[in-house]
Amino acid sequence: MSTVEHDYTDVSPLTPISASVSSSGLLGDLAEASRALPDDLFRRLFEVSRSPSLLIATDYDGTIAPIVDNPAEAYPLESSVDSLRALALLPSTSAGVISGRSLRDLAAMSRLPREVHLFGSHGGETDTDVHRALDASQRATLEDFRRDLVDTLPADVTEHKTAGAAVHLRGLDEEARQAVEDGIAALIEAHAVFPTRGKQVVDLSVVPSSKAEALKNLRARTGAEVVVFIGDDHSDESAMETLGPLDLGLKVGDDETHADFRLPSPDAVSVVLAAIYELRKSWLFGREATPIDRHSLLGNGQSTALVDPHGSICWMPHPLPHSSSMFSEILGTAAAGYFAVNAASGVAPLTQRYLTHSTLLETRWPGLSCIDYLAPVDGASDDTIVVRVLTGDAPARIRFAPRLDYATVPTRMAPVRDGVRVLGTSEPIMLIAPGVDFEIVEAGQSQTAEATVVPAEFPGGAVVLVLACGSGTGDARYIAEGGEQRVRDQALRFWTNWTSTLSIPSHHREEVIRSAITLRALCHEPTGGILAAPTTSLPEGIGGVRNWDYRYTWLRDGSMTARALLALGSPAEAEGFLSWLTGILDHTVAPEQLHPLYAVDGSALTTEAVLAHLPGYAGSRPVRVGNAAEHQVQLDVFGPVTELLDELTEHLGELPEAYWTLTTQMVEAVSKRWFEADHGIWEARRAPKHNVYTRVMCWVTVDRALRIAERFDKQPPGAWRQLREEIKSDILTHGYNEEVGAFTVAYGETDLDSACLFVGLSGLLEPDDPRFISTVDAIERELRVGPTVFRYRYEDGLPGLEGGFHICTTWLIEAFIRVGRIDDAWDLFRQLDNLLGPTGLLPEEYDPVAEMHLGNHPQAYSHLGYIRVAQMLDAHRPS
Repeated sequence: MSTVEHDYTDVSPLTPISASVSSSGLLGDLAEASRALPDDLFRRLFEVSRSPSLLIATDYDGTIAPIVDNPAEAYPLESSVDSLRALALLPSTSAGVISGRSLRDLAAMSRLPREVHLFGSHGGETDTDVHRALDASQRATLEDFRRDLVDTLPADVTEHKTAGAAVHLRGLDEEARQAVEDGIAALIEAHAVFPTRGKQVVDLSVVPSSKAEALKNLRARTGAEVVVFIGDDHSDESAMETLGPLDLGLKVGDDETHADFRLPSPDAVSVVLAAIYELRKSWLFGREATPIDRHSLLGNGQSTALVDPHGSICWMPHPLPHSSSMFSEILGTAAAGYFAVNAASGVAPLTQRYLTHSTLLETRWPGLSCIDYLAPVDGASDDTIVVRVLTGDAPARIRFAPRLDYATVPTRMAPVRDGVRVLGTSEPIMLIAPGVDFEIVEAGQSQTAEATVVPAEFPGGAVVLVLACGSGTGDARYIAEGGEQRVRDQALRFWTNWTSTLSIPSHHREEVIRSAITLRALCHEPTGGILAAPTTSLPEGIGGVRNWDYRYTWLRDGSMTARALLALGSPAEAEGFLSWLTGILDHTVAPEQLHPLYAVDGSALTTEAVLAHLPGYAGSRPVRVGNAAEHQVQLDVFGPVTELLDELTEHLGELPEAYWTLTTQMVEAVSKRWFEADHGIWEARRAPKHNVYTRVMCWVTVDRALRIAERFDKQPPGAWRQLREEIKSDILTHGYNEEVGAFTVAYGETDLDSACLFVGLSGLLEPDDPRFISTVDAIERELRVGPTVFRYRYEDGLPGLEGGFHICTTWLIEAFIRVGRIDDAWDLFRQLDNLLGPTGLLPEEYDPVAEMHLGNHPQAYSHLGYIRVAQMLDAHRPS
């Protein structure tokens, strides 16, 4: 989640800690922490965890150790000790404890390792030989003080320290407490000692010290740019006052404080420390993971695969988009399977680019090139054929490591003529590579085929690798044994011929064409279904649990993708999608019972499941397959379908009877259910609400149906005009919040939602309507952060944070255009354009704090939004 300008000077209370958060043992993931902690605090933890260098420092008693009657029994919570130890072992991360206790006592009680810095006596002791640092005068004062201390105060309230003593007041009655206070005052007056008062304790030392100086010392020693300090005592306040605007102070208890947030107990401190560790670990490890946007898509209208920038195929489901993947390395581990080609020298690639306007990808190293593509297959076939062609005079290393069913079962291989065969599969899977001598090596319980080749030494100066999954081994062998160039030309012609038919804006042409090709590759030709994305579980927040499977056809996303391609002049995808939807409706009791999403073959989804054996991209777990959103109520989906019908029939200049039937079915569904609460466009996993966007899309359904009827002189079978006005009146009456000055996420609520921009983008309100203009202003102010726009900031029933959504950014650009803010639209569009990956692809989201892309990749939403605003801006070229 992005940082925004917040006032953190107000101390916020902490909600009760979830009973399911253990007070012992390191928190295994962030789910419970994000539920237990307030959103603002969790967001700040997220922000500080991404600091280049970080110091986490705490007090001891009342912070990592509960307050007890006998200070000698104040042992720390094991979970806090575990977290501090783990934090101290992370790169660019330091941890420390600053306590009023003597250093020797602190070390013995805390049992913290040497990696955690310990400061005793409020910072007056930084090592066990502090007595040697005292000068002669201080030693003399200390000797006199100790002698007088024994005569002045009871032994059971005093604790001797290296440079003084602590006097404990806890448990004393009023009379005894007053007597001790008088004794303390007498000692201070008689000796050159420095008092530091805490909760139920007064420290007296011959060395001047404070936690403020200790924290400054520790910050300087570690070189930390950002500090998190947690304390509970009066003596901790001086340290709190040293914190800067980027730092974070947390106070345990209700006393007056300079801290940013309050925590109710040491148990809560334990949750915070564990959350910082998990967030920081995920961020640090995430920086080492290959950025999501640097992966490139291979596609042929049936199958998809991802290639990383190093030349490894790291993701490839087969035979259907939602089938299990035999290469799943992108989900966190090479043990999940890959098909790698790289320079044997280990040198990094020089470039990676698509060949002209296609999904054929070339990766180049010094003296070596690899062209990857998915071969065209017959539409009736379920085969997947991957072709990799190596050329050049530098040695290349090939590693073929399929891991079946997301690496849940061991994968064994056997040599065959000119290649290797994967054993134990229900259909043939073969790697055909004429002339390549593979060595099959053991890799755990599975096997990997490896070879080193010099392409220039092969016939024709090329090594051809053909991976055939399915029955089409004959086609694969034809490619491998001389037909590769003809098949490659066929694949190239398909894409170049198709893109030549498109109507492309005069600016950012290459970027729009790449977006169009990406959308086209997400269209499943055999069925007409359209994928939201070709991947699963690429995280919406590094280390978080918002990891979803997008390899399905959402009615909403599919309609919007088909509309984007239609707007470029390609109607075939829209026709295929509507044919697919008609087939779905043929097996649906009534149109209002449509699910939000289906598999591309029209089947219902399997139960959402977790692949617990996979660590996830950059440690982001769980890895999910299936999507439980199938069971949600999403009543907005009828709007995008009807918009597609409106625009396609206008493009065709005719209204086939099947399309009129679809139109009436969409309106019928809306008429029966538009007034119900639903889960909305964002599929919040919480109770349904009366979402404004849903209502707007219900209005769109009827409005566009009326357009179709009027255009083709059709008589609506119901009171459609009355229904349209009824829905509009409902939205305007209940959706606009006068206090907020904007349309909000749902009726009666105050939270903003980017989807509410559709009150104007849909045409329900005119662009100059003050309510739309104020909504645009509010969303820009509250949800835009730099080059990205967030969906919302409200609690959505899910733990963890996320990035800004690229499609929301395009909605704001479109809103700027509609309200006449053309310069602002161009400015934000250029910022979005700068976020395109090296090969022109966009995932779902962007984190402006960590400056990294998030979410499944490539995302249809992102590219269709890019195309739309590029087209709209074509009419508003900057001067």
